[in-house]
Amino acid sequence: MQEQDFLAENNLCGQTLLRLVSRGNAVISELLRLSDYVPNVFRLQNKADQAKYGQIISDFSYFKTSEAFENRVDQNVSLQDLDEVFRENNIEILTRFYLAFESIHKYVLDLNRYLDDLYEGVYIQQTLDSLISVEDAKQLFCEALFLYGVMLLVVDMKIEGTIRERLLVSYYRYSGAAKEVGSDSNIDDVCKLLRSTGMVYTTGAKRPSGYPENFFSRVQVNKVFVEKIVQQQISGDIYNQGTAYPDPKQRSSALATQSSMLYICLYFQPHFLNQESSKMREIVDRSFPDNWVISLYMGIVVNLIEVWEPYKAAKAALGNTLSTDNCKKLAAKHSQSLRQCLTDCKYYLKEGILTEEFMLDNVNKLMSCLRDCNVTLRWLMLHTITSDSEVLKKCRQIKELVTNNCDVNTADIFKLLLYTAELELKMKEMFSMMLAEKSNKWTSCKDECVGRVEEIAQVFSGEKPLTRVKKNDQLKSWFEQIAKEISTLDYNYSTATGRKIVQLIGALKEVQTFHQLDSNMQIRQFLEDTVSYMHQMIRTVNIKEEVLITIEIIADLSYAWVIMDQYYTQYMQEGVKRQPGMVIKLRATFLKLSSSLELPLLRVNQANSKDLLSVSQYYSGELVAYFRKVLQIIPKTMFAILARIVMIQTQKNPGITDEIGEGQDEGVCPT
Repeated sequence: MQEQDFLAENNLCGQTLLRLVSRGNAVISELLRLSDYVPNVFRLQNKADQAKYGQIISDFSYFKTSEAFENRVDQNVSLQDLDEVFRENNIEILTRFYLAFESIHKYVLDLNRYLDDLYEGVYIQQTLDSLISVEDAKQLFCEALFLYGVMLLVVDMKIEGTIRERLLVSYYRYSGAAKEVGSDSNIDDVCKLLRSTGMVYTTGAKRPSGYPENFFSRVQVNKVFVEKIVQQQISGDIYNQGTAYPDPKQRSSALATQSSMLYICLYFQPHFLNQESSKMREIVDRSFPDNWVISLYMGIVVNLIEVWEPYKAAKAALGNTLSTDNCKKLAAKHSQSLRQCLTDCKYYLKEGILTEEFMLDNVNKLMSCLRDCNVTLRWLMLHTITSDSEVLKKCRQIKELVTNNCDVNTADIFKLLLYTAELELKMKEMFSMMLAEKSNKWTSCKDECVGRVEEIAQVFSGEKPLTRVKKNDQLKSWFEQIAKEISTLDYNYSTATGRKIVQLIGALKEVQTFHQLDSNMQIRQFLEDTVSYMHQMIRTVNIKEEVLITIEIIADLSYAWVIMDQYYTQYMQEGVKRQPGMVIKLRATFLKLSSSLELPLLRVNQANSKDLLSVSQYYSGELVAYFRKVLQIIPKTMFAILARIVMIQTQKNPGITDEIGEGQDEGVCPT
């Protein structure tokens, strides 16, 4: 099967999997959205709520004593009234929470059903083994399993287990399920999947034994499928990121997305983490040789030192990465890289440096600079933050070791972020403009070359009089042939065309030397102009959309979706306060951050899903709210300045008033 056929609209197998993955991204966005709207009453945080609602809100202990619970409510008129009011006020939000919870269960059932259909031959001539070698299919399979794991982690992280149970029990009671009237057939299974894990995501909370692998195993995913997916992630480059990061030293950055997926998928095969020492060593050497803090999905960050602490094989495999010498070297290396990147960015951003000609002649240097900037930013932003993980002694020690040997502060990292975003934006804008003009520019340069070469051919024909140029049929034919070859050049075949142009330039220089054409100034000028236009054609050939795609890949900032708000907002606001012109620089940073939206929206958009609007509205809404939070410093600063002006004027005016008052007391009428 051809790779491009898998996502074709008429390929049921590919479209079914794509829609499933699209739905996974939509479910996660809904869980994140709802986590901000959990009614406070379900938390029962204060004594007043406990006293008032404690008798009508219950966790899963309700199912053991449901009859007694309902009798107690029915026999108390005040409880009945409270229960009815509570139902009317909350049934809508409870239904929405339940549908979100149910969609997690439906997702894993649909994934298993899809895999069963593959095994049973429902999709003709398509099996798991045949599809795993197809690039698009392999990516979607990995994402399907990864997203299920992310759903479970997000729901446990954002909506605490006890609160989930209270929400589910309340929905169960109020929706009619308790009386088996209009009940949802899956509610028992949903409750089993989402019962409390005992995990509480607060600083200092103890992690339950077997978490999260026991949570992940509540609904089993096909074991053969999981094994194949994990193996693909261990050994392959699923997204072919090696082309965007050709330097082997940046391999861990190239594999960052895949490594995050592997981290999640390993919990579906926990024996790797506990027993497979050689496999874990292979995983760490390939994916985590120089990093231990990773971003999972839209800024959810985990520290491998903490999360792999209970697993013998995984913990041992991290030993080399976390050695004192390695940590010191990595800290010093990225500290030095930050300073070099700042120097390079400042140079490229100087007025007049980043011209079209300069950019096309130095595109490889510029791309290398952007890679170094983004790799350095990623490492420093993730490994210098203060996280909840630092309650673990080892985490705290490694963090201190890095910061002590890094000689970099948050302000320096923020400065690099500003410069990097500005350079990326300028390059993208210029390349986009050059791509739009590429065809016209190519045609213009080619016509100029052909015209000049044909004129030279006419000169040697003897028909066009030119001082001291003798008729030469051989040169005439040669230049006519060159003109034909130039006219057939096509920029769509960039590699072959580039080589051909270089050959033609060499030929023109050779003919100029061997036939002593330098002696005639007009012919010499025509040849020099032709060579100059051909150099422009080479530059035009190098204007490729691949450059923009590579910039988008290496400029990813989704890992900082949460970090930006926690650690860098104050620097943005202080910068705007001190230097209002910084708002222009922040525009580039905001655009860089907004590119993070492509991660959750890519598959939703590919599937033409009706969820596109909902998902994009959630993430763009979060982004806009953050931009407003940063930029609210502008009106605050303006009103502070106005307040000082009023205060200064008020301080001056009392003196004038006093003088007027004294004059009036003395009977002097002011004029």
